[in-house]
Amino acid sequence: MHGVQLLHSTAGFGELLRIRRERVGLTQQVLADHATLSVRAIRDMESGRVQRPRQETVRLLADALRLEGRSRSDFEAAARRQALVEEPSDEPTAPPVARGAIVGRELEAEVLTDALAVHGDRLVTVAGLGGAGKTRLVLEVARRLYLASRWSVRWIDCGSRPAAGLERRADLARAIGERPTLLVLDGADAGVDTALLDELFQRCPGLRVLITARVPQPLAGGQVIPLAPLPTPGPELDHDPVALAEVGAVRLLLSHLRRLRPGYRLESEEAPAVAALCRQLDGLPGALELVAGWSTVLSPRQLVARLADGPFHLGPPPAGFGGGADVGAALGAALDRLTLGQRDLLERLAARPGDWSGEDAVELSGRPPQECLAAVHELLASGLIRSVPARDGVRFTVLNLCRRLCGAGAYPALAAAS
Repeated sequence: MHGVQLLHSTAGFGELLRIRRERVGLTQQVLADHATLSVRAIRDMESGRVQRPRQETVRLLADALRLEGRSRSDFEAAARRQALVEEPSDEPTAPPVARGAIVGRELEAEVLTDALAVHGDRLVTVAGLGGAGKTRLVLEVARRLYLASRWSVRWIDCGSRPAAGLERRADLARAIGERPTLLVLDGADAGVDTALLDELFQRCPGLRVLITARVPQPLAGGQVIPLAPLPTPGPELDHDPVALAEVGAVRLLLSHLRRLRPGYRLESEEAPAVAALCRQLDGLPGALELVAGWSTVLSPRQLVARLADGPFHLGPPPAGFGGGADVGAALGAALDRLTLGQRDLLERLAARPGDWSGEDAVELSGRPPQECLAAVHELLASGLIRSVPARDGVRFTVLNLCRRLCGAGAYPALAAAS
C-alpha cells in the first residue's frame, strides 16, 4: 500500500516540548517550576541533548502543560519513539501507562489477549468508529501481556501522516530480536507497510502485531475484530439503578461522573436521565467521556435536554475536565467513506424504526441479496450500525447519532458543526 504509516516522520520529543511550551506561553523557567524540574533539564530536552527522558519526567511535563486526550498521547508517544532503535536488553519494554482502569471492555480484552497469547494469531486489527475505545482496549491488552507473560511492547502512534521511508527497518527488527514482542500500530488509518511487516515476521519469530484503525485493513493472514459501542440499557431498566449500573455504557459513564463528582451515587430520580444519555450517545466511550466533562455544571437531565436539541452541538469541556472524542467528526468521516449505494441503504435503514434483519435490508433496498448483505457488512465494519440481541437470528440497528444525522441530511457539514 502507498499509505505507509509504520515509521512516520514526526517532530522529535524536544521539538514537540518546545512547541507545546511556547503555545501556552511558558518560559523554560516557568515550565520547570510547574513540573518541579530544573530549567537545565528543560533546556537539555528541548535541545536534544537528552534523548530518552524518564517516564516520570514526561508525566510531570504533560501535567504541567495540561495536556489531555490525543495531545497527551502524542506527547508521550514522541518520548517513547526515541527508544525504538535501542539495542535489546534483558528487561521487556513496558507499554504506555493508561489513566484509570478499563471499564466495560473486560470480555473484549480477554478475547483479544487469548487470540495473541494462546491461539497464536500474529496479526490482528481492531476496527471501529472513532471514539469506540480502540486505543484504550489495546492498552489493556498490552498491559496484560507485559505483566502476565513478560512480553515487550513496542507502541507506535501512527497519527494521520504517511511515513517518510523504511530506512530504519533493520534497526526495528534488531530492537525486537527473538523475544516475545507486541508491536502496536495505533491509528493506522492510512494503511501499513505490508512488506515491512512481512520482513519483521520473518526476522522476529516472537512478534505479534496489533493494529487499530477505523476501517479494517486488507492484510493477508490478518484477523479483524470489529469493536462495537458499549451495550446500552433498555427502557425497562430506567427505574432500576442497581440493574442499570451493571450495563457497560452506564458503568463507564458513572466512572467518569465519579471522577469529576466524588461520591456521586446513581439514585432512582436520576437513573432515567443517565440511561437516556447512554442511549442518545449509543454507548460510544469517547462520547460518554465528553458529555461527562460537562457534569460539573449540568445535571444528567439537563444534558439529556441539550443533546435532544442537537447531539453535535455540545463541544468539548474545558481543559482538565475530561477528554473524549469528536464523535461528530468521526461519524462524518465514516459517512464520507461510503459508496453511493451504501449511503442510500443506510439512509433507508435509518428512516426505518426499530431493529431489522439482513432479509429486511434486502427487501427494503430492492437489490440482489449478495450485494445488499455486502453493504450491510461494510456498514457494520464502519461502526455506523450495530448488532442487537435477538432470538431469531442476527439483527441490527442504526446508531442513534447516525440516525439523527441522516434525518437532518446534513452530514457533509458535520465536522464543521461539531
